[in-house]
Amino acid sequence: MTLEVQTISSDALTLEILPGVGASVLNLRAASGCPVMRPVDVADVQTSSQCASFTLLPFSNRIRDARFTFGGTEHQLRVTTKDGLTQHGDVRNRPWTVTRVSDARLRCDFDSRDFGDVNWPWAFTTRVEYALHGPHLDTSVTLTNVDTTDMPAGMGLHPYFARHSDGTDPLVSFDAGLAYDVDDRSLPTGAARPVQPDEDYRTPAPVGSRTIDRTYTAWDGVAHLDWGTRSLTLTADGVFSHLVVYTAPDGSLALEPTTHATDAFNLAAQGVGGTDMRVLTPGQSLAGAVRLTLEGRW
Repeated sequence: MTLEVQTISSDALTLEILPGVGASVLNLRAASGCPVMRPVDVADVQTSSQCASFTLLPFSNRIRDARFTFGGTEHQLRVTTKDGLTQHGDVRNRPWTVTRVSDARLRCDFDSRDFGDVNWPWAFTTRVEYALHGPHLDTSVTLTNVDTTDMPAGMGLHPYFARHSDGTDPLVSFDAGLAYDVDDRSLPTGAARPVQPDEDYRTPAPVGSRTIDRTYTAWDGVAHLDWGTRSLTLTADGVFSHLVVYTAPDGSLALEPTTHATDAFNLAAQGVGGTDMRVLTPGQSLAGAVRLTLEGRW
């Protein structure tokens, strides 16, 4: 793992990327210097978990007991968490190949065939492209099955946003009508059900003292944080059908667009509907983009 920083910028934004740490975002700042995502000192980075954002590929979030059945075969992965799961894919701490397209655009590529210890039974390639223009950051992600058989697949982004600005806790809003009940390892116990009043953010509300770690679906692809004098909007392509909302221990708020439910592979094998698990045939790709837009006085 290397901590070389690649920087791109526009008139409104500066983005720092760590290609050697999963092509993760180190920092995203407005032209004024105000952090848009949680601020990170590169000296504090040991893994992508300390970054401002990282990419979830070739699946997002947790897999129960690090195993699942697909195509009639049980696949056992390496456990990567203290509670016996595998989590967040297997690209976020690996080195990516970087191409500087322009002063405001950076492309990063990863090929699992370059590594002998990838924690996934199928060969795949991925590409992440970051582009700044005006007050927008566009992040495009592509996952391709380069194996000889079908593979289950998914992807997501894991940005952390600093909540409090001058003592103001932002109003959070997103239109998602369904959520999942979870067990003590934050794994869904069944299909999504209608949101309850205390977890419904279709009407803007601050997080306050609540602890949140929940996956939503029936989401329209838009989420807002509003501090009054400034705000930001996250807009995801329709392939990102789920949104994970997580209050991190450092006080930041993660808003994670994902293409499938947490533990979707096991849920689908159990016949649970609505998980949006994808299956890619050899040579097939899954692609989507997420736009972050600043509004107001940054």
